[in-house]
Amino acid sequence: MKKNSLATDLAYVAVFTALVIVLAFVSIPIGTAGVPIVLQNAALILAGLVLGGRRGMYVGLLFLFLGLALPVLAGGGTTLRALAGPTAGYIIGYVISPAIAGLIAYRSPRNKGGMTVMLAIAAFVGLAVQYTCGALGLMVRSGMEASAAFAAQLPFIAPDSGKLVVAILIALAVHAAFPDLMGHKKTASKKAAVA
Repeated sequence: MKKNSLATDLAYVAVFTALVIVLAFVSIPIGTAGVPIVLQNAALILAGLVLGGRRGMYVGLLFLFLGLALPVLAGGGTTLRALAGPTAGYIIGYVISPAIAGLIAYRSPRNKGGMTVMLAIAAFVGLAVQYTCGALGLMVRSGMEASAAFAAQLPFIAPDSGKLVVAILIALAVHAAFPDLMGHKKTASKKAAVA
């Protein structure tokens, strides 16, 4: 059973990592800090919403590990190049945000309304983690004042919020189709047996 579970986890992580890499082709430069609008940040949060904290974190780690040798980041960048520039904090946030979003998401109740609220909270907390890490990176790498570094996040709020709404809808659909991802299938069948 553990071998099968490990194989399943590896497959989930590999599929989501591939999705994140494919989304590297979407990169729109914006703002004065040289940080583009990308889809990868939302895909990493989606990984946490769908796979949970541990597997979501593994997606971020595998993505950045592959980025050591391959240009998998938005705009064709590598992890080392990104860590040396103003986007260093965002790169660190790419590992932390799916872990935190996943930990919150996997505390969702079984009902659709409760799950929707919890996934929304998880997604936006994950985004806040990315913004905080990004702002800290701008302070360290670009020498920005804290107020300027956090203000540099403002142009991203509307597009990132739109991306997260789509990610939440996708996560809801996935969990409705595969309730056992969160372990809800067993709980639901126990409840039915008691009733």
